Amino acid sequence: MRRFSQRNSLVTLNEINITPLLDLAFVLLIIFVITRPMLEQNMDLNLPKGTSNSQKPNPHDALLVEISPTGIYKLNGNRMLMPQLVNELDRRYKANPNAFVAVRADENGAYKYVAAVLDACQSRMITRFSLRTTADK
Repeated sequence: MRRFSQRNSLVTLNEINITPLLDLAFVLLIIFVITRPMLEQNMDLNLPKGTSNSQKPNPHDALLVEISPTGIYKLNGNRMLMPQLVNELDRRYKANPNAFVAVRADENGAYKYVAAVLDACQSRMITRFSLRTTADK
């Protein structure tokens, strides 16, 4: 009869079991996929219809201004009053020479809110704009 020593039985434990690591990776992936839309704090707006532009500007240069139908302003997801909005736009526009103001406004909102943003920007010499629309089907 052959006897097995303790040393031989420990030899089989030298492999790493990656199943728990894969489970952890999949759980983290699922959490990321679920929470990503919640991190984007865009307003729920009905944009007017228009033609799509073939040139796509760099999204990192966009200063996204959202305007609700009731006149609530948001800059990149942060709610602001009009004087704060204009000051912040001016600061960011001067910091980035490629920056432009992307305006998303609800199609049922009053045009005076959009006009107020554009007028305030032009008074601060911010002249690069993009008025967002949905693609015409």
